[in-house]
Amino acid sequence: MTIFSTFGLFIALSLFIALILALIVIMPWLRASRLREKPVDNQLLDINIAVFRERLIELQSDKDNGTIDDAHYQNQKTELERQLLDAQREVTPMVAPGIKIRLIIMVWVPVLAGLAYFLVGDRTPVFDLWTAEDKVAQVADDLLTGKIDQPPAWAIEDGTQLISAMQTNVYRHADDPDRWMRLSELFLSLEATDSAIEALSRAYRLSPDNEEIATTYAQISFFANKGQLDASSRRVLQDVLAKNPQHEGAQMLMAMGEARGSNFAEAQGWIKRLRESIAAKPGDHSKALASLDELSANVIEQEQQAAQGIEVTVSIDASLLPLVKANDVLFVAIRDVKGGPPFAAKRLPISIIKQGKASIRLSDLDAMMPERTLQSARSDKTQLAVVARVSHSGTASAESGDLSGNPVVISAEQTQVNIEINQQIP
Repeated sequence: MTIFSTFGLFIALSLFIALILALIVIMPWLRASRLREKPVDNQLLDINIAVFRERLIELQSDKDNGTIDDAHYQNQKTELERQLLDAQREVTPMVAPGIKIRLIIMVWVPVLAGLAYFLVGDRTPVFDLWTAEDKVAQVADDLLTGKIDQPPAWAIEDGTQLISAMQTNVYRHADDPDRWMRLSELFLSLEATDSAIEALSRAYRLSPDNEEIATTYAQISFFANKGQLDASSRRVLQDVLAKNPQHEGAQMLMAMGEARGSNFAEAQGWIKRLRESIAAKPGDHSKALASLDELSANVIEQEQQAAQGIEVTVSIDASLLPLVKANDVLFVAIRDVKGGPPFAAKRLPISIIKQGKASIRLSDLDAMMPERTLQSARSDKTQLAVVARVSHSGTASAESGDLSGNPVVISAEQTQVNIEINQQIP
């Protein structure tokens, strides 16, 4: 199949519409020739005559009743006759052009329309999409419907064509969750994680009861968010566990997410439930149980490290709360007062702020580099400062419009500090 099948259809339909427009333009001229052969009076003439007759009847009735005298009757009748004569006028017929002018209009309307389409903007992406559709549209549909697992070699000579065709296919069948699921797999293979998460979120909204889609969406979101459970992935996992409390994948994600969020007791609870579920199954599960024991020991170690950290209470000045947006990000870090990379830092959703305040623990678990930890800084007697900032863009660097507070210097033994965000970066 060639590009002509799509491009040719487009050109044919465009010419057809342009010809219709051309006919609409010349139709008044065609009517004009008929009007010239058979001219007609103004359409208001019949109405004027009817009104004239009604007024004569009214005047005659007034005269018979004695309301008006003969002189007044004659004056009114003469005025009505004058108005009727003034209203009678003929329509000046339109001068119809010759056949050459009509043919020129019928030709130039499509030509100018075509030139406008091609010259107003760059149509190369449109033609490229048509080429992809004609070449690999069926392959894309077979991949998205599971008819084939791998595209033929000729279909991936130009990977961009196949990707475009698959995306177009999915949007044409936007109510099919399986197509969105397979599109997310394509994005993951291309390491386009954000696009994969968006595709999975659409698949989940279309089919929230599908456990495979739900757990895959939560898992990809979990790892894309550096091992943290955001509000969306947590809600998805809770829905899965509400319908299937023994779902091992969801339990494992909850255990790892709670541990990463420093909710160590909750993490140990999920590990215990998962261990009991696996142990109750027939067969040898010693490797899986050993992995869970190792995870539990790791959670205990993390809890001990967190206990040696610093509790930071972040508050936002009440006058700045109206400037906080739902998608903002809160950055909290402990760094050397002289500058350099932080010894510990956290990037948190702004939803952690409740009633203008939040409590956050920073420890060696939040180190940016393995050799640059909070404990090593304290051992070296480094003077430390706590900084906090609300970012509108979510980037680590401060930008104009972000909300921040003055750094708070802490001592080597200090385990708790309060910091207030009370200014906007100009």
